[in-house]
Amino acid sequence: MRLVGLTGGIASGKSTISNFFKASGIPVVDADIVARNVVQKGTGGWKKIVEAFGNDVLLENGEIDRARLGQIVFSDPAKRQILNRLLAPYISSGIFWEILKLWIKGCKVIVLDIPLLFETKMNQWTHPVIVVWVNEETQIQRLMSRDGCSEEQARNRINAQLALDWKKSEADIVIDNSGTLDETKEKFQQVLRKVSEPLTWKERLRSRDGLFSVVVCTAVGLILAQKNLL
Repeated sequence: MRLVGLTGGIASGKSTISNFFKASGIPVVDADIVARNVVQKGTGGWKKIVEAFGNDVLLENGEIDRARLGQIVFSDPAKRQILNRLLAPYISSGIFWEILKLWIKGCKVIVLDIPLLFETKMNQWTHPVIVVWVNEETQIQRLMSRDGCSEEQARNRINAQLALDWKKSEADIVIDNSGTLDETKEKFQQVLRKVSEPLTWKERLRSRDGLFSVVVCTAVGLILAQKNLL
């Protein structure tokens, strides 16, 4: 099984690439969706947030006010670290179970769409690591257009994350998403061919079929060994 890491920065276009993978038939585990699920009302993650940030971050229906919580953590690095530390175990567990379900189905290639791939050290479990990159000016303009925020707010949110240029330097594959959508699609096709290459023998062993083969071969070996001993 090949676990492909996919990350980027806010408004870099990572979700666009993630959707391209889905459209190409490659399953994607989306950490953002997992994160939303683990903070639903009444869950362990929800309780941790309420304990740490109080009822001010709740909507009238009791669900987490994600916009309000985002304002708090993006403006305060210490509180952002608290939130990440509280939710990390729940998100990691959720991602694991999503991977397990896809492994049981026999999927050979799985993309892990994780914004905090490097911050959570999950890049150590994925190869290749793909970083969706844009130049800073394009990133600011896209974020302002998407969220209707000011330039100062956009810069603050971008600066709250690891530098995209640093992520780029750590990547196995970089997709420059600074151009047009058609240009990005063309670059994605090249990446798709790369991640769809035949699995290495180590990756085959990690797959469901590979593990089954190992179990069968081991069983056959034990049977033959017993017969030779009789």
